[in-house]
Amino acid sequence: MAVPVLMPRQGQSVETCIIGEWYKKKGDQVKVGDILFSYETDKASFEEEAKAEGILLEIFYTEGDEVPVLENVAVIGAAGEPVEEFRPGGSKPVEEVKTETVVVAEVVAEKPTVAIRESSDEAVKISPRAKKQAETKGIDYNQLQGSGPGGRIIERDVVTAAETMPVMTSLAKAKASDEKLNVGAETSGLGGRALAGDLTSNNQVYSTDFEVKKLTNIRKLIAKAMHASLQNSAQLTHHMSADARTIMALRKKLKKDFEAGKVSQNITINDLVCLAVIRALKKYPQANTHFLGDSMRWFKKVHLGLAVDTERGLMVPAVKNADDLSLEGLSAQLSAIAAQCRQGNINPELLSPEAATFTVSNLGNYGVEMFTPVINLPQTAILGVCTIVPRPKDLGDGIYGFVPMMGLSLTYDHQALDGGEATLFLREIKEQIENLTI
Repeated sequence: MAVPVLMPRQGQSVETCIIGEWYKKKGDQVKVGDILFSYETDKASFEEEAKAEGILLEIFYTEGDEVPVLENVAVIGAAGEPVEEFRPGGSKPVEEVKTETVVVAEVVAEKPTVAIRESSDEAVKISPRAKKQAETKGIDYNQLQGSGPGGRIIERDVVTAAETMPVMTSLAKAKASDEKLNVGAETSGLGGRALAGDLTSNNQVYSTDFEVKKLTNIRKLIAKAMHASLQNSAQLTHHMSADARTIMALRKKLKKDFEAGKVSQNITINDLVCLAVIRALKKYPQANTHFLGDSMRWFKKVHLGLAVDTERGLMVPAVKNADDLSLEGLSAQLSAIAAQCRQGNINPELLSPEAATFTVSNLGNYGVEMFTPVINLPQTAILGVCTIVPRPKDLGDGIYGFVPMMGLSLTYDHQALDGGEATLFLREIKEQIENLTI
């Protein structure tokens, strides 16, 4: 009996997944455990194994399709078994879509061709009737090779060009005439019209100096989330600097302890900043919240999110109950989730925006002195940690000196926090960093 292949659910917060690559095609014999296809959530990728043995009777979705979880994506069964009862509503067989595409390609191939001039330096010979036709149809006759006496462009040449060449907008025609440009291989205007940006030339000065690449599925999802964050919240960023002498001295001592075998973890500056943030969140719980529009979630525990840069894109995993961990335990957890993100085997539940209550994004290693991090909704705020730079400071008794200062950038949702609350919370982080003890 035929059985459907479902799109797995990777975590309760995951609603759709994107098909990556099919390793089996329709009609292939499959065994239990064979890899059928790969798929992606917004942060991680997986492979789906066959749960039944038989023939892959039908595939309902192709590579790149976004599929709801628990939806039928294929059917496995015996040869000749019906599959229509398993077909998701409205989807077409893969072969039917491909056939339609081929037919269109054949029709395009049968269109007449038009001769294009190799050079635009010589004067264009064109009959008045042909010129009027070209202007009416939006055809750049400067590109045409005439078939009339002496290479003169006649009406027939314009008619043929109108069937094969893209129609140019007024701006494109003007630019093509002024700069002696041609329409490129692809056009981007409505109905195939050529825009000014579609023009190209054999001249290196005007040649195309870019290529268009489609976004990866991960980048599309990240872009969607970042855009939604800025569209659906009132984000404001405050900047402040913290004296980093204490935290740098503590880091130096802990590094020596690690090298001497006194501690099991090589504690980093980021680990220490995260510890300071957790302590500040316990004093200002209004920042350890989710804003839900007409209500807020106030969390009793700190679930700390950490922005991790990976080859596949930005990921923000969460360390659950971070306020219960020792410094060594916190360091171990932060190191583990960062490594899992880069390896691609992080638990999707930890990547859900609702998994964390507050996020830290550290760009200090990149030399960034100030930036505006974007909130990971529905969280209320995010802290950007910047590089440490020497700045002049009053050391007392009229003495000034250069002190290492760490930049801190707090972005918060003004719908959830007032400016005064956010400033006090940021100042608390600063004081925790400047007076950190373990």
